Amino acid sequence: MSLIVVGSVAFDTIETSYGRREKTVGGSATYCALAASFFTNPKIVAVVGEDFPSETLQFLKSRGIDTRGVQLKSGKTFHWEGKYGEDPNKRTTLKLELNVFKNFKPQLHPEYRKQEIIFLGNIDPDLQLDIVSQVEKPKLIAMDTIDHWIQNKPQSLLEVMEKVDVFFANDEEVKMLAQEKNLVKAGRKLVEKGPSLMVIKKGEHGALLLGRDFVFGILAHPCEEVIDPTGAGDCFAGGFLGYLDKIQSYEWKNIREAAVFGSVQASYAIEDFGINRFKNLSFSQITQRFKEFRHMVSF
Repeated sequence: MSLIVVGSVAFDTIETSYGRREKTVGGSATYCALAASFFTNPKIVAVVGEDFPSETLQFLKSRGIDTRGVQLKSGKTFHWEGKYGEDPNKRTTLKLELNVFKNFKPQLHPEYRKQEIIFLGNIDPDLQLDIVSQVEKPKLIAMDTIDHWIQNKPQSLLEVMEKVDVFFANDEEVKMLAQEKNLVKAGRKLVEKGPSLMVIKKGEHGALLLGRDFVFGILAHPCEEVIDPTGAGDCFAGGFLGYLDKIQSYEWKNIREAAVFGSVQASYAIEDFGINRFKNLSFSQITQRFKEFRHMVSF
């Protein structure tokens, strides 16, 4: 079990058509690690303030997540506030308070440096580069990003891309970074920049995986009520990487299966606010939905 997750552990204030939640626990590292914890025992690297609830850290530990890499700093925890309209794929950021996350400069625990799979959440690409320099002999490095870094630090982002194996981004981010209007052309262009695999997240339309000689599309699970889309992409990454860590194989067959498990985890995440759905999710439910995905695409 060798998955390291580096990113944010945060408070999210979320408003959707189903209601509003004040300072529910979120963050890229939280979502990814929880989704992965059903397959492996991820190690999480993040920072929180004095206001972060200890019971949440205990919950993460109860899921088999190694929290030794979570730093406790004087001050307040990173806080994001956003609002979703009728289209759950579109959101507006209303407030962003970095707080202790502003000076986050993670130093990996010596044991963490030897792990095989590294996930770099959507943090500053300069921090992502620094993390890459700290790991010793990783077999797979994956990264995510957001439009903020594409607009403000494109060169640093491209430098990280040269060093990673898997790049997660949504369709608009892929087009923006590649400066291409056609999604497939954009994905192919970014594969030439370094990563061997692009995982293009398409929200309620699923995901598209592109490699140099590899194409695979996966549907999103049909869902009539998207309660809260926050963190779905990170849960996809967690399910994807957690499964690969479990089976310790990176053949294309396994990549396809990992993508389906990523979609399964994302589909559960959107069924409740924040991380609540993962508090009562079972592995049998995950495998059952995996079977439902298989049935949907068989012909």
